[in-house]
Amino acid sequence: MPAALVTGSARGIGKALVLELAALGYDVVIHYRSSAKEAQEVAEQAAKYGVKALPLQADVSSFEEAKGLVIEAHNRLGRLDVLVNNVGNYHKAPLSEVSVENWHAMFDSNLHPVFYTCQTAIPLMRAQGKGRIINIGFAGAEHLVARPVITAYGIAKTGIILYSKALAKSEAQNNITINVISPGVMENSETKPIADIPIARTGHLSELTAAVKFLVSDEAAYITGVTLEVAGGWNL
Repeated sequence: MPAALVTGSARGIGKALVLELAALGYDVVIHYRSSAKEAQEVAEQAAKYGVKALPLQADVSSFEEAKGLVIEAHNRLGRLDVLVNNVGNYHKAPLSEVSVENWHAMFDSNLHPVFYTCQTAIPLMRAQGKGRIINIGFAGAEHLVARPVITAYGIAKTGIILYSKALAKSEAQNNITINVISPGVMENSETKPIADIPIARTGHLSELTAAVKFLVSDEAAYITGVTLEVAGGWNL
């Protein structure tokens, strides 16, 4: 049975993604840092699809813990076909008020874990002959415009796109695809600037999971290094 690891999957977008993969027949690892109760509940929901569902704890801002998470997921499930990097804190404040700690926290939670998990997962995927990696970005991160209240977050998410493109090119001949899905204003977003969205509504989590469903499918085997925005035309 194919296997998938979704980081930050005890709640929100990550929960929706891991349940979609379970519904597709993937054994899944539900990763959490501190939400043990929620992760166990998600594992129980996922298991109803007849798959293995394992909650695993790790602080993926640490290379050693991120590496350990990927290896344990692989060893416990027997393989690792899909890795979805969903972890990432959000901080909004005027640039003049951003502390050094806030600045580092955005990179430690958004950008660095993607590098840590991918660097660990790639050799495992090479050994089994294939793999799919999906990194969760942020709609608009490809547009180099001023974002004074989310500067560090925006830079980290743009970094994910650049890293994903480089990794996609490096692994193209190894049957490993790497893509980015960038959600816009979703139903669970902290702020909902509907007036800025051409489609004039928030996105449904089911619309985001549909994008993941496509990118892990056999039909998407020829797609790598792309960013797919699920954003209702936001930032056009």
